[in-house]
This record gives sequence, structure tokens and C-alpha cells, in this order.
Amino acid sequence: MNDFALPVTQQALAHEALAYCTVQPVILAGGSGTRLWPLSREQSPKQLISLFGDESLLESTVHRLDRLFAREPNTHAAPRFERAAPIVVCGAELRLATVERLERCDGGPRLLLEPSPRNTAPALTLAALAAQADMPDGPDPVLIVMPADHMIADNAAFVAALAQAVFHAAQGAIVTLGVPPERPETGYGYIRTGVPVGRQGARAIDGFVEKPDRELAERYVASGEYWWNSGIFIVRASVWLAAIARCCPLIASTCAESFARASLDGAGALHLDRAAFDACPSDSIDYAVMEHLGSDMRLTGVVVPLVAGWSDVGAWDAVWQLSEKDSDGNVGRGRVVFEGSTDSFAHSDGRLVACVGVTGVVVVETADAVLVAAKERVQEVRAIVGRLKAEHGAEVHEHRKVQRPWGFYDSIDRGERFQVKRIVVQPGGRLSLQMHFHRAEHWVVVRGTARVTRGEESFLLSENQSTYIPLGVTHRLENPGKTPLEIIEVQSGGYLGEDDIVRFDDQYGRGQETGKAGPGISS
Repeated sequence: MNDFALPVTQQALAHEALAYCTVQPVILAGGSGTRLWPLSREQSPKQLISLFGDESLLESTVHRLDRLFAREPNTHAAPRFERAAPIVVCGAELRLATVERLERCDGGPRLLLEPSPRNTAPALTLAALAAQADMPDGPDPVLIVMPADHMIADNAAFVAALAQAVFHAAQGAIVTLGVPPERPETGYGYIRTGVPVGRQGARAIDGFVEKPDRELAERYVASGEYWWNSGIFIVRASVWLAAIARCCPLIASTCAESFARASLDGAGALHLDRAAFDACPSDSIDYAVMEHLGSDMRLTGVVVPLVAGWSDVGAWDAVWQLSEKDSDGNVGRGRVVFEGSTDSFAHSDGRLVACVGVTGVVVVETADAVLVAAKERVQEVRAIVGRLKAEHGAEVHEHRKVQRPWGFYDSIDRGERFQVKRIVVQPGGRLSLQMHFHRAEHWVVVRGTARVTRGEESFLLSENQSTYIPLGVTHRLENPGKTPLEIIEVQSGGYLGEDDIVRFDDQYGRGQETGKAGPGISS
């Protein structure tokens, strides 16, 4: 249906039909958030960290839709949508960390695990296939597709925009939420808006444009015809699958094959087939489909205005902008002191950060890295991450303190042939049964009780007791007690990388890895 300015009677019928509309939330959680380094790392990306309060951005995104599905008594102003369990698409290497955040959310979100990153168009295609597979004989669901790492200040306004967007999407349009710009912004893509659609501010999409330079951004804002691209899309599953098949048939076919050959693990996460998915092109929703709107008459695009305090939290200046400030415009997190400073942001993970006589500065302290940047140049943090990655810097991959499903470890010291870790195992926690080719380990219990498996032996250790794990011997550490177990581990050997592991058995569903398989898979 191409004419969305329906007569009142038809609008009423369409509105009534939406009472039977099934809405499928889809959360794209594959971003890396490099511009929020050093707090954001490859194994702890932006969507999994807490930037505002106790919730991660992923948890906030899951909870954001609750009001859309609330059934308030004596309220008939909006249709009552049927809600499907959210689908979360992320990389397989982030499964455990993502599950840990999702366990705090109601509604049983489901995971689709990509074996390698392929951008947002394949991710949405896979989610559409999963949504259709869940309802083989039922309605064609409307997908609400959201990045996992954005912030919305006014949730009521966000829900109102979504309800209007679902109305248009249910009739066959590809809908996005556009943010009327508050300022010239070179860090966002823009949507060129067309003629009004209906009576609530929505417009036809005339085109998508890339991030402009400063002069062009100023012209966009002055014209009133360009809105920021929020990256939030609303579309029926069948409409998206038809559009991606038309615009990018290789994405459509490889995703369909990977999905058909996918397998479920014991926790219900769907692992996509790697061989098929490796052939899939990497492309964004914008490039793959949205840039065809306005030129391909077979595709109907609608943009709904979103005036709700939206931010993609793209860099540290956005975190400063969204945070509560003191009388001098400063934002401090953790152990931070400002003296004679203005309009600055400082974050401390532990050590005291003192800022004296600075203006417009960003300081972020973690255990293994410190960032100091001019606030107007924080977009360039991405270049620093690129340099570190090229130099194989460990600070790109994960923090010194690394969370695991059984607890955490903190690499507190290291030298040429040794490394010292503080390991904390929660009650009932159990590391994998494993072996190392290149290192031996010494364990000293400093708190709690440890059950140790070493070769054919199994024995208990209490505080101030220790043991030695020779190179090449299978071993396991467990906490059988009711209080956290804390040990100091001293590793020694010719190679101390986290990829020196063979895992034989694991209660958290991590598959067997063989030595030198890749970084970040220890314990």
C-alpha cells in the first residue's frame, strides 16, 4: 500500500487491525564502540558496559519497549500490540557476556550468534528469518530493530513515535525514526525528507546521505529538510526479506543458508553456520536497502520524527553531554577531583584522578590505560585504537580485570617469563577442565576453599595452602563453598598468551579450544 494518507474510516480500520499485530523486537548487539576506549574493549564493548547508572546500554534497550506493550486499563487511544520475545543478534565470542546482561531482563530474550561480524544488513536478515520461523502459520510480524548501544532520554515520546511507525510498517512501508537536528553534526548520517505522510509529522523518505562535512551539515540544518538517521528501523519481516533479496541477493541467499544450517546450544542460543555465513557480504542496512528508497518505486519508505533526547553515545563528548554536571560544567565518575576546571569529563576505575586548571578535557582511567583528550577531538580515539590494534596491544582486546561466567581474574603483574593473576571464583563456580602446552601454574589460596583436579587427583585446599600444576597436565579449579574463593596464580613458561589452552569439559557451554586457537579464551 503506497498511499498512507488514508481517509478517516480507513485509518480507523487499519488502527483496529493493529490490535492483532505481532511486534518482534530485534536488538543489534554487535558493535565495538571503539571511540569509547579505554572503557570499551573488543571483549567488553559499549553495549555491555554501564555508562549511565547500573544498567548496561543493552539492558536499557531491552527495557525501553516495555511501555509499548503495557496494557493499561480503560485506555483505548493506542492499539495493543502482541509482543514476541526479543531477538538479540551478536557475535559468538560475546555470547557469555551478553547472556549475563540479558539474565537481568524479563521476557526471555533469544540469541542469534554470528560466527564473524558482517554489519547490520545480514544481522537484520537473520532476525527476520528467525521471526518468520517462529510464526510459520501465524501473522507476519513487524520488526522493531534497534542498536543495543543508544540512549533515549524521553521514553514516553520514543514509544509514541514507535506506535506511529508500527502503523505505517504494518501496511508495508520500510520505516525509520529520524531525529530533527538540534545542531550541525558531522558524526551522523542524514535522511532527506519528502512529502508529509498522514497527519502526525511523518514524511516520505527521499534519500539517505552520508556523514557530511561541517559546511554541508550547516546547510542541511538550515533547510529543515534533513533529519539525523537514528539507526532504528520498523518493518514487516516479509517486507525486509523481499527488499534484501531485490537489492542484495547474495546477502539474502547466504543468510538463508546459514540460518537453515544453524544449530541450537544447550542454553537455547542459535549458532549460525560458519561456512555459509563466511560467504556473506558485509553491509549496513543503510547501504544495502535504505539508500534505494526514493529511487526504487517498488520500495516505500517513511520516516517518523523522533524528539525524545536520542543519542548514539558515539564518543566521550556525548557521555559528557548526557550526564549531570556540576556548577562548572564538569562530570566526574569514580575518584575524581576538579580544581579550577570547567566543561570537562573525568572517569576513574580506581585511582584518584585530579584535574587542575583544565577546560574541555576528557580523562578516562582504567587499570591498564589512561586516555587524555580534548573534548572536541574525541572522535579521533578510534585512530588510537587502530594503532594499538596494528601493534597487537592487549589493551584493545580486554581489560586487565576480565569477567568470566564463574567469576573474574585480574592480571596484576607480568614479566618476560611469568604472569601473576588474582582469581576470584563465585560459590558453585567451576573453571573448565583444561591443559596448557607452554606454561605451568602455581596456586595459593588466600580466601575460601578450593577443590582442585590435577591429572587423576582431586583434593581440597584451604587458606594458605598451595599446589603446583605442571605443564601439560589436565586440571580444574572449583569453589565448593558458600563464600567466594580467591587465589593467587603464578604462571611461568615460554608463552603466556590466553590462547594457550585445550578445554576438555565446560559447564558454561564453551566449546573445546586447542592451543593457539585465538585470544581471550582462557579459564
